[in-house]
Amino acid sequence: MKILLLGKNGQVGWELQRALAPLGEVIALDRYGLMGLCGDLSQIQAVCDSILSVKPDVVVNASAYTAVDLAESEQELADQINHLSIQEIARTCQLIDTLFVHYSTDYVFNGAGDQPFSETDDIAPLNVYGKTKALGEQAIKNSGCDYLIFRTSWVYAVKGKNFLKTMLNLAQQREELSIIDDQIGAPTSAELIADISAHAISQTLADQRKIGIYHLVASGETSWFNYANFIFEQARLLGCELAVNKLNAIPTSAYPTPAQRPHNSRLNNQKLQQIFQLNLPAWEQGAKRALTEILNK
Repeated sequence: MKILLLGKNGQVGWELQRALAPLGEVIALDRYGLMGLCGDLSQIQAVCDSILSVKPDVVVNASAYTAVDLAESEQELADQINHLSIQEIARTCQLIDTLFVHYSTDYVFNGAGDQPFSETDDIAPLNVYGKTKALGEQAIKNSGCDYLIFRTSWVYAVKGKNFLKTMLNLAQQREELSIIDDQIGAPTSAELIADISAHAISQTLADQRKIGIYHLVASGETSWFNYANFIFEQARLLGCELAVNKLNAIPTSAYPTPAQRPHNSRLNNQKLQQIFQLNLPAWEQGAKRALTEILNK
């Protein structure tokens, strides 16, 4: 099997290089390209030329425009990367009968209510980033290609920038922190996303009835405030000295941002577990592993 991975140096892309390796030959592109071809998704034709040149069995796209607040002022660029590029990649995959694996987000929903969103719930994004990701999903479905779309949320990893690492750094520098407590979701490790992706790809190639959209998140739920508390408790158990001694729970309204955030980022992951016969562990398990790796370096 030949797999073309786009976005190899991101949090998920880095883990995918490891997780996909047992499936076959992995040809990984970063934004600077491979074999003289540009892997930056803002260069649509170059990416499609890469696919036609490699002729992979699977294209896995771990690249995206993810600057949620900046997208409000860079709407055209966000749309080009998260929507128009995806549309052309999907069309190219359909042309050569290649499975397209793509990652989306809880931000395609409006964040209302307190129940986990299922794959069949109506989408209604609140911000530009969510809108471009929703358009990307629709473009894939309209292309006619075989696809796996994994919606995920609150992604973190040992590599890269994320909430877990930011909180750990701030807690070592500041005595008091204020953290949002009215947004609820499931912190999900890039390691888990990559491992589940590899498993699902293998099964879907053997059974095309499994193509579709899935929610790939760790089990359970928490708020950003409680997530931060968990990070600090575990860090101290691992022997890390922290300066922080006071945490303030604040509402979203107390921390205004250019892009509106959903209060409810819960995603129902039962479909994924049932179709692929998997068990998605509690979010705490992955967070503990990541903290242990970070602090034991």
